[in-house]
Amino acid sequence: MTATIDMTAISARHTSAESARRTSRRHWAQFRLKAYGVIAIAIAAAALVVLVSTIVTKTMTVLTESYVEIDVAIEPSARDLAKLQDPDPRVRAALNGAWRDGLTAMVPGGEALSRKEKGELFGLVSRDAGLELGDVVKADPMLIGEEYQFEALLDDQVQMYRQGEFGKVGDAGTEGELRFEPVEGEPGSVALGFAPQAMSEARLALRQARAEQAARARAEASRQQAAIASVSARLDGAAGDERAQLEAALEGYRAAAAAATRLADGFLSQVDVGAEYTLTEEDPSVLVRANGGWIKLVTLTREHATGILLEPLDTLAPAAEGGWRADLVERPENARNISDRQIVWLSNFEQQGKIVERPNWRLLTSSDSSNAELAGIWGALVGSFWTMIVTFLLAFPIGVMASIYLEEFAPKNWLTDLIEININNLAAVPSIVFGLLGITVLISGVKLFGVELFDGLLKSVTEDPRSTPLAGGVVLALMSLPTIIIAARASIKAVPPSIRDAALGIGASKLQTATHHVLPLAMPGILTGSIIAMAQALGETAPLIIIGMNSFIQEAPLSPTDKGNVLPSLIYLWNNNSERLFDGKTAAAISVLLIFLIAMNALAVLLRKQFERRW
Repeated sequence: MTATIDMTAISARHTSAESARRTSRRHWAQFRLKAYGVIAIAIAAAALVVLVSTIVTKTMTVLTESYVEIDVAIEPSARDLAKLQDPDPRVRAALNGAWRDGLTAMVPGGEALSRKEKGELFGLVSRDAGLELGDVVKADPMLIGEEYQFEALLDDQVQMYRQGEFGKVGDAGTEGELRFEPVEGEPGSVALGFAPQAMSEARLALRQARAEQAARARAEASRQQAAIASVSARLDGAAGDERAQLEAALEGYRAAAAAATRLADGFLSQVDVGAEYTLTEEDPSVLVRANGGWIKLVTLTREHATGILLEPLDTLAPAAEGGWRADLVERPENARNISDRQIVWLSNFEQQGKIVERPNWRLLTSSDSSNAELAGIWGALVGSFWTMIVTFLLAFPIGVMASIYLEEFAPKNWLTDLIEININNLAAVPSIVFGLLGITVLISGVKLFGVELFDGLLKSVTEDPRSTPLAGGVVLALMSLPTIIIAARASIKAVPPSIRDAALGIGASKLQTATHHVLPLAMPGILTGSIIAMAQALGETAPLIIIGMNSFIQEAPLSPTDKGNVLPSLIYLWNNNSERLFDGKTAAAISVLLIFLIAMNALAVLLRKQFERRW
């Protein structure tokens, strides 16, 4: 029987039109695949740019720190003098009186300041300024009895203000001549007169503030009206005590709604060019500098204002244009951690050239501190160093020996297969599980059915192993072992069998073959995998937090058995701190950690290229 083939149908698929359509579909599919790849790379690159730019931008805010130069007289008390003469570096003298007297002398009428005002003045400077001054004098006893220009570190809130974190400080409308008149019966107040075009920016800011306040009041009135409708609906079917309670609640909601409506109407009445404003702590601050003094405005109209004297004026003579200025602090005083009076003092110090910027070496040379301006990463760096030393000394030799045994000596049976499966599975276990294992076995011990099987294994080395680099290193070594074993086994397996055959053929034992021939050839890959595992361990946080390496520790550990911290845990602690200066320091610590991780990965690539052999 002869089969018949319809060549017409087959040849139709190869006509020019059909072929062109198939070619077009293939080209379009290829274009889509390339486009998807380009889009994926672009998204990844954009995410990387955003990440790096965010970290770098925040890091830049803490690369410098601000100081105020204070002329101090070093005249310590007998008690402080004894501390200054003590050779023990741990004994420190806090010369707070010296720098406080010097700072008070820098303010006009400083001796007449109230206790609260002096507290604001001293709050400009870091709380450890006295200790730092004492350290300077202890290092140079010749300063005792002399005048010394001390650079006192500014408080973290002041530093954030100078970086613009509490809103911008701009011109409130400094134009024309400014006139002054005393206010009768109020010796600390003064009236101001100015041209209509002056204070225009201040009035605009107040109009915007009133519009926002009116919107918030209207929203509150709407919420109260909704509550009134809800209670009214429930009131229809209520009786007895429940009805009395609902009626009382209804009256309260009506009163609150009426008050919010009146408040909104009052705010809206001031959204006008000619309105008279009464400034409160919820409004932007307007600070006027003229005739050697400072005035904080409390009322403002189109051509007049009244204010309180933050610093007295030298004269009430009119200030010509260019001889005065008005500053607008956008953020209200109750929404920032620096007062208007402190802003005035800072402005004076800046005008006198007493504020200086210095590189922030403290970030690298100091350990953690509860004061954001004093905190540094040195203690965490040392803790990370000791932790990585312990991790490497445990994980690398154990991982390499296990790999050699499994590849070169272990019999191929169900037991080794089970071991291999478990090693591969351990590489995927969440890191926090290793933390739980560490705190159970190494620190707290193991109990079974109420019977204590053994105490923490590290308690024989140190009394309290919690939060020590030794405990952290052991936990990270356990976590890194699977990665090192898998990488080492792959490198050993990649050595050609001919190397083994040649070594065995000339009389070498299996041990000599493994150690003298296979291991050296596999070492580049082993080192690469080990360094990558160490880099992964360096960035781990969860297992170290479980064993307590997230504690506040000010001193750098001198050995693996001392209390310590590591960079990832420090980043975690700083990120949860409410003080804004820690945001920049967190980014700086992340930058240092990323630099170490990039360096370790670069070292892995370098070692592979340097020692890799081709057959």
